[in-house]
Amino acid sequence: MDPVTLARFQFGLTIIFHYLYPPVSIGMAWLITYMAWRAWKGDKVYDEMTRFWVKILAMVFAVGVATGITMEFQFGTNWSTYSRFVGDIFGSPLAAEGVFAFFMESSFIGVLILGRNKVSKGFYAFSAFMVALGSTLSAFWIIVANSWQQTPTAYEVVDGVARLTNFWAAVFNPSTLPRFFHTICGALLTGSFFIAGAGAWYLLQERHVEFARRSLQVGVTAGAIFSLLILGVGHIHAVQVYETQPAKMAAYEALFETQDGAAMILWGFPDVEKQKVYLNIAVPKLLSLLIHFDPNSTITGLDQFPREEWPPISAAFYPYHLMTGLGFFFIALTWWGLLMGQKREKNQLFLKVMVYSSWLPLLTMNLGWVAAEFGRQPWVVYGELKTADAVSVVVPAWQVLLTIILFVGIYSLLLGLLLFLLKRELDEGPKEVTA
Repeated sequence: MDPVTLARFQFGLTIIFHYLYPPVSIGMAWLITYMAWRAWKGDKVYDEMTRFWVKILAMVFAVGVATGITMEFQFGTNWSTYSRFVGDIFGSPLAAEGVFAFFMESSFIGVLILGRNKVSKGFYAFSAFMVALGSTLSAFWIIVANSWQQTPTAYEVVDGVARLTNFWAAVFNPSTLPRFFHTICGALLTGSFFIAGAGAWYLLQERHVEFARRSLQVGVTAGAIFSLLILGVGHIHAVQVYETQPAKMAAYEALFETQDGAAMILWGFPDVEKQKVYLNIAVPKLLSLLIHFDPNSTITGLDQFPREEWPPISAAFYPYHLMTGLGFFFIALTWWGLLMGQKREKNQLFLKVMVYSSWLPLLTMNLGWVAAEFGRQPWVVYGELKTADAVSVVVPAWQVLLTIILFVGIYSLLLGLLLFLLKRELDEGPKEVTA
């Protein structure tokens, strides 16, 4: 058993499991803010929608907090060499996340859960806004830390340790803002689909019709907006990746050779040994056009990098293309629903597709994370520290394996409990309210 592989697997496992929850809670928090504002204006249906979705948000938030703690412990156990190298830089955004974001988010979510009948509707709506703002700021500081690993700036290496030279330059490194807006748009899309899917499910059962109709409307409208925004922000992010991490973009596109007028691959099956893509479906010159706005421009391929610095091609290629393909599906589905207007409430096909698709944005968020992290390999800090050199040297493989088994058991129990509680809440449904 290789301790490096096990440590990577353990960290990937904990990240993916934790990442099931923040996108849902961030997206739902902003939509709940809108509902709470409408309730403040006197709409009884939106008042009940706020009450119901706050209960769902609280469940997701609780499991998200519990699963996030274990990740930070691993920096000091499995990745102590990494922690020593980046501690001066990595600790700052993590501390800022706790002080400026998490405390605010957790305080005001207490108001949402316990203070519904104890504060004014205006303050309740303000509390919903603060929860949404806090969760978004929390995501910002976490993305700052991860983005610095992707595109490290404003530092110098002294005695084998990275020392921060400019805090704000490190915060706003080249990949921070594109990754942040890409992630937040994805989270809003995830929350939209979750709420729209529940509304569609109730409409199929002809239960809680007014609640379901409004939930579907809010979810589809927000989904249509953010599915388009994420396309634009995703393009900006892709250009930034090419400019700062060209090997990653080459891995995404399985571009083994530098090319003029490079095609964009829609799908295929890369063969790394033979350095070709089988059953290649591609649009000629589109990659060059999207990156440089010139269809004949040169795109750097993997041949410009040492073979030992290539990312794992398949692990970057397939998640990236699945993510992109699902993004276009989300645009088609939400705009279909939006353009139908109120007819969508009676369209059985649309409602069923909406229900079965409600979890797909969450899958897409994790596919994007997998593509980004595998595309960064073999570096844990891009261009500075390799993953194989960042692992702790004193933790034996069997201990890592044991904790993986324990994590799988505990995480499975948490997920099962959450799904049980969500099903019970959805089965019970909201209180009957008429417009």
